Amino acid sequence: MKITFDAIPLTAEKMTGIGWCEAGQTAALAALYPENTYEYSFFTDGKGTAEERIRQLSAEGIGMNTSRFPKKLYRGMSAVLPVPYSHFFGESDITHFFNYILPPGVEGRTVVTVHDMVYKAFPETVRGRTRLMLNMGLKSSMERADRIVTDSEFSKSEIIKYFPEHEGKIRVVPCGVNSEMFSPCTDSGRIEEVRSSLGISGDYFLYLGTIEPRKNLERLIMAYGHFIEESGEGAPELVLAGGKGWLYDGIFARVRSMGLENKVIFTKYVPSEDMAPLMSGALAFVFPSLYEGFGMPPLEAMSCGTSVLCSGAASLPEVTGDCAVICDPYSVRSITAGLRKLYRDSGLRRELSTKGLERAKDFTWERSAEMLMEIYKELMK
Repeated sequence: MKITFDAIPLTAEKMTGIGWCEAGQTAALAALYPENTYEYSFFTDGKGTAEERIRQLSAEGIGMNTSRFPKKLYRGMSAVLPVPYSHFFGESDITHFFNYILPPGVEGRTVVTVHDMVYKAFPETVRGRTRLMLNMGLKSSMERADRIVTDSEFSKSEIIKYFPEHEGKIRVVPCGVNSEMFSPCTDSGRIEEVRSSLGISGDYFLYLGTIEPRKNLERLIMAYGHFIEESGEGAPELVLAGGKGWLYDGIFARVRSMGLENKVIFTKYVPSEDMAPLMSGALAFVFPSLYEGFGMPPLEAMSCGTSVLCSGAASLPEVTGDCAVICDPYSVRSITAGLRKLYRDSGLRRELSTKGLERAKDFTWERSAEMLMEIYKELMK
């Protein structure tokens, strides 16, 4: 087969979870099934920036199919006019789009990944232009697709709730974790180097992800404030690491209003090579998110051997199983209790570390790629 991957999520300056998902799945597909021809298709600015970013992912065996037509102009045009995608990138047996929108005029069989329905379930937490794009384009995108891939059984149920007519097209393909990138870091010097670079001075609870309302960080900060009152000034710091997302001002304001500026640390964007040392050095990883289509960060923390506190909402229990302390994301008291439990019980932390490492082994990009290939073969019959 000739298989094309739309590479827009891979060309972002700071890749999000959607980009890492595509990178993991496509690299594994090319490695496991070298008999096929693979290519990344994307619009380029002619300066080579996008090509360089994709090359850094080291996805061997995948070529590049580029167009110098302005990407933003194409997006605007295709939102209102049926501009054929194949006019820019030709025809493939399978073309897979990893970021919700499958444009018009794609020749051959098509697959689109729809990661979640957050724009329907929590529209107030979604950036305005993203919400507009999905409201305008997702329904027709799913109508055009031959198959719809999603990351969890929870997300499948959410898509069916809002778009029941597409139930027969939906296939669940869980994400994986890069066990080479995310593994226990035993180099204390490397851990200290990363901690120092981020301004962390002692023990810490770690959140790593986008700084935005859907991640429930205001309630986490409130819970941490109660935890500090109980535990005193010697308690671990709370490190909130990651890039700023949408409507983040309230999160910073909450820290100021509670007088926690000296205990809550907002870091800069954390490069991929620093993530495992940062996770490995944490007392525990905390992720009380309200809504996740899959929830990569807790899985990555488990793969690093770090104990996890996460919410019992959405898809997160599918990922963590019985390998995490589960809290009610809407209850500050419940989140506080989770922090207290992990802080005081070193035996529990060791138990969760061991169990989490084992569970993370079930989520590999190879397994994810095998499931995708079955979908591609199904389409070609």
